[in-house]
Amino acid sequence: MHDTTTAAPDICIIGAGSSGVAVGKALRDQGLSFDCFEKGSNLGGMWRYENDNGLSCAYRSLHIDTSRNNLGYPDFPIPADQPDFLSHRQLLTYLESYADHFKVRSAIAFNTEVTSVERVDDGRWRVTTDDGHARNYRAVVVANGHLWNPRWPSFPGTFDGVAIHSSEYRTAAPFDDKNVLVVGIGNSAVDIAVDLCKRAKSVTLSTRTGAHVMPKYMMGIPTDRWSAFFSRKLKFPTLLTRMIMARLAYVAVGDQRRFGIPKPKHPMWREHATISQELLPYLGHGWVGIKPNVVKLAGDAVEFADGSRGPFDAIIYATGYKTTFPFLTPSLFSVTDGEMVDLYRRMTPPGLPGLYFAGLVQPIGATIPLVEVQARWIAAALADRMALPSAADMAREVRSHHEQKQRTWLNSARYTLEVDFKSYVGALRKDMERNQAGL
Repeated sequence: MHDTTTAAPDICIIGAGSSGVAVGKALRDQGLSFDCFEKGSNLGGMWRYENDNGLSCAYRSLHIDTSRNNLGYPDFPIPADQPDFLSHRQLLTYLESYADHFKVRSAIAFNTEVTSVERVDDGRWRVTTDDGHARNYRAVVVANGHLWNPRWPSFPGTFDGVAIHSSEYRTAAPFDDKNVLVVGIGNSAVDIAVDLCKRAKSVTLSTRTGAHVMPKYMMGIPTDRWSAFFSRKLKFPTLLTRMIMARLAYVAVGDQRRFGIPKPKHPMWREHATISQELLPYLGHGWVGIKPNVVKLAGDAVEFADGSRGPFDAIIYATGYKTTFPFLTPSLFSVTDGEMVDLYRRMTPPGLPGLYFAGLVQPIGATIPLVEVQARWIAAALADRMALPSAADMAREVRSHHEQKQRTWLNSARYTLEVDFKSYVGALRKDMERNQAGL
């Protein structure tokens, strides 16, 4: 084990959001010291509303889609007096409490942006910050998040009104008495449409493929607690659990086509369901309308795939994010939508020892408890408590995961970083238990 508690830190963490603070805590548990650089003036990442690091996509009405019991770090439960579904403010308070309880905050250099991470001749990593300072580390953990660089669609024509990405949306006030089109039908699109609809003149959702809509509650219990019951208590495989949940959702809300939402051609287990307690009732009350895909922007109007056309004052594109790392050269490491991501165990690139990524995953459900396991895995590797396989074996695991992902999930940009929580966490825990990461 490396005992660096009194030496200058030789591990660098980039970002002090929910992933960065988890890695910091895990490194501390292994007796490892570290530097953590955060672009903003405080911790919390995307959960800090109006974060001055410029990378938060949180809107004022944002609430978490995972219920309290399944959301937090396993060794620091969210207090039972908190609501089933936390607001971004409540989650931020929890993250701050976690960082302070485990004494992570003191290692964070705020208002410090990493501008470059380069591999140097001795295999170490040179980290340069915006003040021009550069230092070499034996390991760098990238934990700066992947929901900040907007992905924009490309439609023919031009639009004369206001057009923003959902990452820029904060409140409904600027859209009072306007006809608003929201492009997309993921969680953010639906949340924003519901937030807008009682202030805007009209709100329309445009969807290319439709979505499976899952309520937040079933029989008064958060829906994800039902899935946890089947998966953890009864130990059902993920596929069976998701098939059961699809049936329960139908019992709870009926045929969503009654509300105008197209039913996807693929089964629910092949995609992320859209989580909303409010969308279907608001559709039923006429507060929100549904249209198919946009085919043309026409000045003050938009044309849709069904041949219809409508006037709009504003468009909000809830069309996801590109995964980018401005401080890494693409030749060193990059992520291409829909392509294989070259990360062993979704964390470290084969052939680039000492470079790790935390939180660069998209599971069904909460990321925070999954990142806590990733953090312990990274810490075990850096403390020499767990051996890593050869670069060739790592590459085989990367390929195997990609092929499994293609068989399971839709082949689209949205699922580039997809993992199955249960099998993925199980593999990481097995690695740590036997002190040897495997295939």
